[in-house]
Amino acid sequence: MKRKILYSTLFVLILINAVAYRHAYMFTHFSKDEVQRTKDPKELSTLEKAKTLFMGINNPRPRHKQLPDSVFETVIIKSTVQLEGWLLDHHNPKGMVIMFHGYAGEKSSLLGRADEFFRLGYKVLLIDFMGSGGSEGSSTSIGFKEAEQVRDCFNYVVSLGEKNIVLFGTSMGAAAILKAMDDYSLNAASIILECPFGSLYKTVKARFRLMNAPTFPMAGLLCFWGGVQNGYWAFSHNPVDYAKGVTVPTLLLFGALDNRVSVQETKMIFENLKGEKTLKVYPSEGHDVFSDNEIIWAKDVADFLMIH
Repeated sequence: MKRKILYSTLFVLILINAVAYRHAYMFTHFSKDEVQRTKDPKELSTLEKAKTLFMGINNPRPRHKQLPDSVFETVIIKSTVQLEGWLLDHHNPKGMVIMFHGYAGEKSSLLGRADEFFRLGYKVLLIDFMGSGGSEGSSTSIGFKEAEQVRDCFNYVVSLGEKNIVLFGTSMGAAAILKAMDDYSLNAASIILECPFGSLYKTVKARFRLMNAPTFPMAGLLCFWGGVQNGYWAFSHNPVDYAKGVTVPTLLLFGALDNRVSVQETKMIFENLKGEKTLKVYPSEGHDVFSDNEIIWAKDVADFLMIH
């Protein structure tokens, strides 16, 4: 009986870890196959949720959905891999905004925001992180290694002679900026952050809750194996701690209906920022604070940049 219990326990442990390992791999590695991305959890049936929880998500490589309407130049920046960017020049620029997308996104997803920065008189550089769009690679580290890519893009813009440099990031891009500011003390004029997660572990737990699935033990195992696969300790990937290293003016944007990042995480990030800071909370918005909120978003960004 003891032997049967031992073997059964070992089998369950191996099965759980195998599922978690596959989940982590599917979550952080993009497929070359033209598969349909797994739908939003609220759109999945009970059977589809069960299949996703066991097999992992379909995660095709993010590809550009459109090109800029204005004239642009494609640039290549050397980093952990070769990164592709779109540079939108301006005839009388106030400075340059470097823009970084979120998880499973790519630079064309930021074109609406880029248009607003351009209208405000800024050059814009939109970047594809590794694994996305026109950049090399096939994986993502959810903002960890991307922080080094933020640094290299910043240094590239500095090499062009730019001095008034603004960093913008949404979700994972915002987390990568916070880590880059903490690790490398980038001399940015200011940063604008949309909905950064407070810790990777908490954002993984939030995704399990969206599937109406228990967070223990799978969220922890997914974090562990994801970190192992990508070469870092995922439980220490905490933008709420990185915020303590930020001393430049910061605009933090958050949707009160965000089901992936909590109000508490946002408040902790805001409290830990050391420089001048502004928090804007949009009561009727979720994780995407721009799409249905462009006019107010543009005003808040314009007011911030006018001062800083």
